Amino acid sequence: MRILDKAKVTYTAHFYDHSDGKIDGEAVARKLGQPLAQVFKTLVTCGADKAYYVFVLPVAEELDLKAAARSVGAKSVEMIHVKDINKVSGYIRGGCSPIGMKKQFITVFDQSAQNFPTIYVSGGKIGTQVELPLADLLRLTGGTTAAIAVPAPEEDRHA
Repeated sequence: MRILDKAKVTYTAHFYDHSDGKIDGEAVARKLGQPLAQVFKTLVTCGADKAYYVFVLPVAEELDLKAAARSVGAKSVEMIHVKDINKVSGYIRGGCSPIGMKKQFITVFDQSAQNFPTIYVSGGKIGTQVELPLADLLRLTGGTTAAIAVPAPEEDRHA
């Protein structure tokens, strides 16, 4: 949020109780009373080229690794290990935001973000989400959009 303030970006901060330990994206969307399609999670991957890439997609969907790789011109990408999230991004699992990572990584938002006047992304720590227009997120991250998400299999969905 400090970065958004410094960049004079208008946003709305939303806070949720995480004392129950439920910090997955779907639980967060429910706690905020927002549609799953409008609340986005930030995933960090590593390409076959050893570069890191960031993908931002709706919380109830999965990253299509082949489409993600195509969107950044990589041969392939794979998720990084949870233990490496802080080292690479500066954030912890559940609080990873596309804004303000340790380094500026190539960032791709799922094209479905264009369907909403604003989307929700992590505010950089567990319990905080920020709501802002995709255009501001693209400007701040140098990001692009592409079709990178696919529906999660029903058995992977949280109840």
